[in-house]
Amino acid sequence: MTPLLVALGAAVGAPLRYLTDQALRHRAGTFPLGTFVVNIAGSLLLGFLIGVPVSDAAWSLLGVGFCGALTTYSTFSLEALTLFESGERLKAFAYVVTSLAVGLAAASLGHLAGTAL
Repeated sequence: MTPLLVALGAAVGAPLRYLTDQALRHRAGTFPLGTFVVNIAGSLLLGFLIGVPVSDAAWSLLGVGFCGALTTYSTFSLEALTLFESGERLKAFAYVVTSLAVGLAAASLGHLAGTAL
């Protein structure tokens, strides 16, 4: 049952990541806004799920499946490297630092909200 829940969550998270990226692709110039948004949203949700806490089934569906497919460290790394190699070093640095800082803040806020329930 657990692999099915993970697959079901991923089947929703991955297309949502793709659609978000497509919708935001040209709104911030070369800044990878789509990846930034899904990674922050996933951090917020994961923090919330840890704070609640949820059942093993809900964790498999939402935490592992949905958030695992929604968020993407590999794309984040590639986009930061691409910005750096294209000469946009300051933008690459800002992307890495803001992603880390805002992601941690989102996870913390999600956790606080989850524990408050």
